Amino acid sequence: MNAGVVIPAAGKGKRMGTAISKQFLDLCGEPVLIRTLRVFLDHPAVSRLVLAVHRDEETSVYQLLDEYGIPREKVGITPGGKERQDSVCRALQELATEWVLVHDAVRPFVTHEQISELLIQVKRVGAAVLAVPVKDTVKEVTPGMDVARTLERSRLWAVQTPQAFRRSLLVQAHEEGRRKGLAATDDAMLVEAMGIPVRVVKGDYSNLKLTTPEDMILAEAIWKMRSRPR
Repeated sequence: MNAGVVIPAAGKGKRMGTAISKQFLDLCGEPVLIRTLRVFLDHPAVSRLVLAVHRDEETSVYQLLDEYGIPREKVGITPGGKERQDSVCRALQELATEWVLVHDAVRPFVTHEQISELLIQVKRVGAAVLAVPVKDTVKEVTPGMDVARTLERSRLWAVQTPQAFRRSLLVQAHEEGRRKGLAATDDAMLVEAMGIPVRVVKGDYSNLKLTTPEDMILAEAIWKMRSRPR
């Protein structure tokens, strides 16, 4: 299976509260972005990655790839857009693979097993996402901060990345979303808006998206745990 990967990495991550973008923070000796890239570059089904980065950071990203021995022929870089949707759309234009995975730059703990299962399912149905069952009780809240209702937890799943799609379907979904003015927090929402089913593949709670300083503490613990000899 010949798959490409889109990694939107143009955000600044203000909630992390650091001077540099969170994808460049050190995680046990290497930048988060490099650790994320390595997972996909080492997967046999992945032929190419495209990073959508902030224009001001293009040069530093190229330098980072060279510093850590990431082959430029397998990684393309394109300027990111104003919103995440714009960045993904631009990066899609740089891929010619039939299948595409969209992944957060700051989720370095996705596994080859999860990627492989996503690719199996996307080949069957055209769109698939990683997700985990919600642990906490979730309540819908009014603008005045009153509880409107309690949602049925057994049917709630927290969606992660990667998300996998037939490339032509995702391109169409982005075009439709732009035409209708849809603002989506993930790519699957755009596909769902077309009335197309999206398959859920069970992920893992350790597949963190590093967003806050507390997440970095957890990330270091997960990395050290995974690195222990077995």
